[in-house]
Amino acid sequence: MPDRKVLRKIQESEKEADKLIAEAEQEAAEIREQAQEEAAEIRERAQEEAEQDAQERVEQAREEIMARREEILEEGDRERERLRGDAEENVDEVIEYALEEFREAIDAQA
Repeated sequence: MPDRKVLRKIQESEKEADKLIAEAEQEAAEIREQAQEEAAEIRERAQEEAEQDAQERVEQAREEIMARREEILEEGDRERERLRGDAEENVDEVIEYALEEFREAIDAQA
């Protein structure tokens, strides 16, 4: 009889061990699944942050380019006005030079 009790105890212990193993495997599977979900969420957040960062950098570069463009255009406008002023100052001299050359040509023919 004692052998049957021992055998029954061993069988019960094996069933309990099988149950614990099954529960542990189930818990491990749930933990793996949860970890994979968390990893996917982290990757998604990282991707979104990277895209946002890239967009901000592009926008900042665009603003810098537009500001530099305006500086270049303003510099070009100032240079154009300076050249126009120089040309206007020289108009009288050019007219006087052309008239002098014309007079000399007429005098040379006379």
